[in-house]
Amino acid sequence: MLVTQTAHGPRVDHADEAARAMGIAHGMLLADARTLCPQIVTATADPAGDLAMLERLALWARRWGPWSAIDPPDGLVVDITGAAHLFGGEHALLADVADAFSRRALSARAALAPTAGAAWALAHYGAGHAILSADDDPLTHLADLPVDALRLDPDVLLVLRRLGLKRIAQLGEVGRDSLQRRFRQRHAPAANPLLRLDQLLGTVPEPLLPVVDTTVPLVERRLLEPVRHRSLLDRIVEDLAHDMERELEGRGQGARRLELGLWLVDGEVIVRHLEMAAATRDAGHVCRLFASRLEGIDSGFGIELARLRAPWVQTLAMAQADMEAAAENHGTSLAACIDRLTVRLGAGAVRRPVTEPSHMPERAQGWAAPLDTNAAMRASAGPALSARPLKLLDRAEPIAVLYATPDGMPRRFRWRGSVREIALCEGPERIAPEWWRERSSARLRDYYRIEDGQGRRYWIYRNGLAGDGRGGAPQWFLHGFFA
Repeated sequence: MLVTQTAHGPRVDHADEAARAMGIAHGMLLADARTLCPQIVTATADPAGDLAMLERLALWARRWGPWSAIDPPDGLVVDITGAAHLFGGEHALLADVADAFSRRALSARAALAPTAGAAWALAHYGAGHAILSADDDPLTHLADLPVDALRLDPDVLLVLRRLGLKRIAQLGEVGRDSLQRRFRQRHAPAANPLLRLDQLLGTVPEPLLPVVDTTVPLVERRLLEPVRHRSLLDRIVEDLAHDMERELEGRGQGARRLELGLWLVDGEVIVRHLEMAAATRDAGHVCRLFASRLEGIDSGFGIELARLRAPWVQTLAMAQADMEAAAENHGTSLAACIDRLTVRLGAGAVRRPVTEPSHMPERAQGWAAPLDTNAAMRASAGPALSARPLKLLDRAEPIAVLYATPDGMPRRFRWRGSVREIALCEGPERIAPEWWRERSSARLRDYYRIEDGQGRRYWIYRNGLAGDGRGGAPQWFLHGFFA
């Protein structure tokens, strides 16, 4: 089951068959879903990733037609005009579609029809792998389908159901004039049943936006003689970097990721990847970064082809390069410094902290790439950061606390075998559990800022209250240290 974070907590974005059988529906709060099924397994929805996968599938699906388009949220439209005979007919083409998707572990419902609306209706509400030929009457073959097959908005479907119109055939029985009067103010296709019906029949054209394949910047060198020595390989990489610089400059782009492929005489391919903190097309900077990645390459009988690709690019406007070049020469360019540290220490070694939307201390901070402009910088829902310690333990450690009353201030505590007298104490700061993430038995916390006789300051908390009905006696923990 996929969930999405909302202002009122996580909600169900997609539920599989087993979850739907238990009554879990789209838009339901995750807490309510866990009430119906405590063992349910969840994952965070990734709409951007889903759209990127659909785009790749749309380009891959052009093997069956000259162009394809995306039908959000999970559909594809492929124009197969004049291409069915290449596969042995329409039935053979549909069989090839089913086989191609099954080989990639993807389930699909496909349909053929003269219009995109009719094909969508058959694929979603008709029999599996249905075919509607150009000679067939769409109203006759689609009459028994529900009005949901017209791709209408939920509020329009609700109005039609209240009017007793549940099947496509019933729309023809009412008459166009009656529907026109009822929906004449609605011009969007998804809000006008008559417009959707005309698109299904093909009397009104339906514009579709094809997916356009963007070419990846690529430069290569085919060598007359195989290259084995490192000095010659560095020269080839330098030539490729300058070629890529000119290619990206003509596009007005900069590379965030580069891929160097080396084809050996014996057929082996060596690939080295490089990812930059900021978009760049500086050939000198690229060569310096690749220098450490080419150490220890065994060229065997020699390299006969070298190819440099930029699979990830970003817009990079023309700018005065003297200032940045001077900064890099003096070691003050931030992007160049981060790139060098990443190459030397590894991709996960250079990060920066970002705040997260949670008032729980252990969840209020995360990590992001050093120059990631898309990282969330939302302030924590808790108090000001100045009231929190600079150092938190990876996991709060249990301590033994002495206090006068169950809900009173702590007077003494034992931690790691040592007893510490509390000279000063401030608090409590009460933090309630996040009910949309945790179980109903989670206990609230009372945090105290304390100082012992030697001037050391700690951040401790009492987990739970006496008699709260959520467990036994309250437990104490040490969570952090103040400077």
